[in-house]
Amino acid sequence: MTGKTSPAAGPEPGDVVRPLVRITEYTDPACPWAWGSEPVFRSLRQTLGPRARWRRVFGILFDEDDDPAPDPDAEARWYERFIREVTTHTDAPYAHRLRRLTRTSWPASLAATAARSQGAGTAERVLRRLRESTFVVGEPADTPDGVRAAVQGVPGLDTDRLLRELAAPRTREAVRSDWAETRAPVPEVLALDGPGPHPGRAKEVGEHRRYALPTLIFDGPGGQVCVPGWRPVGTYLEAARRAAAAPLPRTPVRRSPAEALEHWRTLTGPELALLTGGSEPPPGAVRIDTGHGPLWLHPDETGPGTV
Repeated sequence: MTGKTSPAAGPEPGDVVRPLVRITEYTDPACPWAWGSEPVFRSLRQTLGPRARWRRVFGILFDEDDDPAPDPDAEARWYERFIREVTTHTDAPYAHRLRRLTRTSWPASLAATAARSQGAGTAERVLRRLRESTFVVGEPADTPDGVRAAVQGVPGLDTDRLLRELAAPRTREAVRSDWAETRAPVPEVLALDGPGPHPGRAKEVGEHRRYALPTLIFDGPGGQVCVPGWRPVGTYLEAARRAAAAPLPRTPVRRSPAEALEHWRTLTGPELALLTGGSEPPPGAVRIDTGHGPLWLHPDETGPGTV
């Protein structure tokens, strides 16, 4: 990372806050490292608030032309073990049993892109449900019917409209652009040899190299800062300060458990700890037991089709 740091300062009540930094997130709904990074990224969004403008790019971890597994069940068990290995670092929940390996990332990525036309909050919840379909339910949303099942009951979502827009040529063009952008990584990640279980070196994929998922790029008056792989929240806050070349918080902003659940709608154990600073579940939250700790749901999220 490159750039400058400054003392933290927050906006005054009534201030009009303009974005100081632009954040691009390279991700995939079925990536276990991206799922494990959700607590940190939620904390980053919560802490920076309107001082950051966030853009997601869907990198397509599982492409449509990937060869089918010769033994689907063996492939699912292999990926299930990989997910559980990742959670030794992220402590994220995982499904009791992964029913199959994701066939393709395209339907979920198309759905997450199409959901943006129904508002930012709805799009956030749709993407979260798509992640949860793999990592909580164990049934990847890798077909339009799978998407429908995963997002059923999201408050405020017009599911029929979502599926129409999922199939629209303009949505596919947008995700195809994401696919290409993810396969044009910045030079500093090409030969990266950093520390940690997932340092974020660009991946060789066929004839291309793509960003490791997840990767965040921060752009602002102080320049561009790339933070790939698995990192603590402090590393991202430092990157934001450097890119912004302006005062930004140095420590995460906390909310009460009730406020966090009202805003985010579901919370894992790591999210509860990072977003609230505690471990007590929010009052009235619905507990869903996974293969690795609970997921706490907002009571309004317990209708048909929820996890």
